[in-house]
Amino acid sequence: MLDFHKNSKTRLTELGEFNLINHLTSQFSIKQASSLLGIGDDAAILKPNKPIVVSTDLLIEGIHFDLAYMPLMHLGYKSVMVNLSDIYAMNAKATQITVSIACSNRFTVEALEDLYAGIHKACELYGVDLVGGDTTSSIKGLQISVTAIGEANEEKIAKRSGAHENDLLVVSGDLGGAFMGLQVLKRENEVFKVNPNNQPDLSEYTYIIERQLKPEARKDIPELLEKLEVVPTSMIDISDGLSSEILHICNASKVGVSLYEEKLPLDPTVISSCEEFNLDSTTVVLNGGEDYELLFTVKQEDYPKIKANPSLSVIGHMTKQDQGCHLITRANQSIPLKARGWNALEDED
Repeated sequence: MLDFHKNSKTRLTELGEFNLINHLTSQFSIKQASSLLGIGDDAAILKPNKPIVVSTDLLIEGIHFDLAYMPLMHLGYKSVMVNLSDIYAMNAKATQITVSIACSNRFTVEALEDLYAGIHKACELYGVDLVGGDTTSSIKGLQISVTAIGEANEEKIAKRSGAHENDLLVVSGDLGGAFMGLQVLKRENEVFKVNPNNQPDLSEYTYIIERQLKPEARKDIPELLEKLEVVPTSMIDISDGLSSEILHICNASKVGVSLYEEKLPLDPTVISSCEEFNLDSTTVVLNGGEDYELLFTVKQEDYPKIKANPSLSVIGHMTKQDQGCHLITRANQSIPLKARGWNALEDED
């Protein structure tokens, strides 16, 4: 491990590509039995005993994150979580990741050390192996591509297409926190631009800011369902907003849905911050995204197994496709459910 002073600014060109990769990945070790060979050769060697689940996400500076308020260590951690969440959404176990980055010459070795420290922390906490990747230069900004690999029991894989009429719609955790955390960070960033000496007290927003900067993939939910002997009929993770994810399940499974507003799980901090920003909490939950909770359906006979669990909320049920997809409001009005979540390909106004 090279000994860089904490405040030094080592140019990437001083190491070169291969020395940089070796330097950034030297702290990673192999823990999974299915990882026969990790970083250091032309390719990794894996020997899984079960069907393989693979997911890839690309995060681009200015589109998916803003380094004005996203620390690089948090970004490294979050970039892994985004991908592990997709594996858990298949009711699978995550085992390996690969990480590739492209960055401009404004980034130093120390900056990438921070990024990889977050990646390392995620791998350690979630028990996955870093087995490959690449680094290259970018004309502008930072780009991160992570591929996550997992293993699943074939008979327990949860696809989007498995929901049936009368299945219960269930979600883990609470919703809307990541979006509201982002609103706070954006507001304080604008204040900082006007007065760089301003030091805001964000203690009352700790929970929602952490939901945005350091989300946790719900590794515990597939494990919980296994313990409860519940096999979800369909599953998806909530990255683009609850309404978008529900409609993905409905379209893939050819069913409708009744979603009940009064059942939506909200943390008190989300409620208070919505009031502060003059935002409707239901709208935030439906369209906000980046909570990385798991949304899934179960058979009605499984309700007794999950009803008392504090990690799970039943928020609706599936209907016939021709009945459509609706939000049932607190006033008992039925409103068509529409996907207004975040879209990375959408043109800006």
